[in-house]
Amino acid sequence: MPEQRLQLEPHADGPDRRAGTISRPRVIRLRNAFAGVLGRDRPVHGEISEGLLAEATYRRDAAYRRSLGLADVASAMIAVLIGVQILGEDALNPVALLALPLVLVVGKLTGIYDRDEHLLRKTTLDEVPTLFWVATLYAFLIWLGGDLIVEGHFGRDQAVGVWALLLASMFATRALARYVARAVSDEERCLVLGDADTAGWIARRFAEMPGLNACVVGRVPLEPDLPGSNGLPVLGAVAALGPMLHEERIERAIIVPRSAVSDDLLNTIRRLKSLGVRVSVLPRLFEVVGTSVERDEVDGITLLGMRRYGLNRSSRVVKRALDLAGAGLGVLVLAPLLASIAIAIKLDSAGPVLFRQRRMGRDGVPFEMLKFRTMVDGADAQQSALAARNEADGGLFKIKEDPRITRVGRLLRRTSLDELPQLFNVLRGDMALVGPRPLVLDEDSRIEGWQRSRLELPPGMTGPWQVFGSARIPLHEMAKIDYLYGANWSLWLDVKILLRTVPFVLDRRGL
Repeated sequence: MPEQRLQLEPHADGPDRRAGTISRPRVIRLRNAFAGVLGRDRPVHGEISEGLLAEATYRRDAAYRRSLGLADVASAMIAVLIGVQILGEDALNPVALLALPLVLVVGKLTGIYDRDEHLLRKTTLDEVPTLFWVATLYAFLIWLGGDLIVEGHFGRDQAVGVWALLLASMFATRALARYVARAVSDEERCLVLGDADTAGWIARRFAEMPGLNACVVGRVPLEPDLPGSNGLPVLGAVAALGPMLHEERIERAIIVPRSAVSDDLLNTIRRLKSLGVRVSVLPRLFEVVGTSVERDEVDGITLLGMRRYGLNRSSRVVKRALDLAGAGLGVLVLAPLLASIAIAIKLDSAGPVLFRQRRMGRDGVPFEMLKFRTMVDGADAQQSALAARNEADGGLFKIKEDPRITRVGRLLRRTSLDELPQLFNVLRGDMALVGPRPLVLDEDSRIEGWQRSRLELPPGMTGPWQVFGSARIPLHEMAKIDYLYGANWSLWLDVKILLRTVPFVLDRRGL
């Protein structure tokens, strides 16, 4: 008989238990969790063990796992039925249908079903490298069982077809599955354990991040609070976590340590897990180095080897090759559109077609960035008169309904077509397709210290600053994001940013 899941509720006379058959390990976990709810830190066996997750968390995890599993089986069906039938002359063996669930086994081996439960932002794009290996291994296994798949010869073309179709369909169906699972699931309720400023920053980013099905409901200070408030309610103290987590229906705790890791912090993490709460940690080290580290094990000692900042010679060549190929293809394909826009600008208002502005480039060398003119001629002279209407923070200047914008310019900005002339900047080597934000000279003068390392890379037509919402991010936070981009650069990171820029532009999530 399957075990039945229990819901713990604090009660004056003890926990309210539903009837059901419970195994002894589950009873021990329940008693440990209940001990935490009552404020007792010593569980049954003298150590803090994992507690039961909230029912809402179980439902959310199950919705994602089942949706992804169905999506993968559907992808395998598309790959086998279409790939084998279209690219081969032999008939498909009915036994081949039994190979469809094999994709679930391969997926489980690579961990693609256990990943989402640990993440707040569940995206398919980030797991494409893993899906590549899933498709490769599955196609190889299908090829090994060729006689069972087709009634005849299973050729190389069919194996390649199965691989390509599986990779493409898994990306599409898993993205759809996550969209459906997110739509039917409640928001994940999060609690921040840390200082007021960081908690407020996390809450704002959660609210602004599209596709993030989570919210911050409050915080608990780990150390005595400094004066000031950011609007997030303080729900209590660390000593009273049990009743608070139950009352606020907290599903995840985000810990923001301000000092070195201590035994008290580790005990807090273990206690949160014993109460059935997922735990995420914001590591201070990664605010500066990002993920640009290599894990190193030296006789039981774990070290993080930090990579050199920026791009080495071969990486620069690869990045430049991507820029030349992408920009060259873009200019060729979009040439008729570029000419049409130029004619429309000339007919709409007096002035040049292109707007040229000096921006700070790589190694601190200024360059002229090109854009289609979207404002009346001489708009810069009017900026000081509109300073009171500025809607951006940290030294940037942005107005959503800028009166200086022309009729054609408004359409170009709405569709981001005004940025297309920057393809010529990319071809000239002044810019890259992806890179740090190209700042005007006045904005660049405000960037100091280690954040100026961002200038080791050419500025980009798009970048992480664009995907995150450039107008909402203060200047110095944007500079930090640019620095982390340089620290963590990879070719796949550039491809991901380019792909994420497309829905950003379509949704118009900036000013």
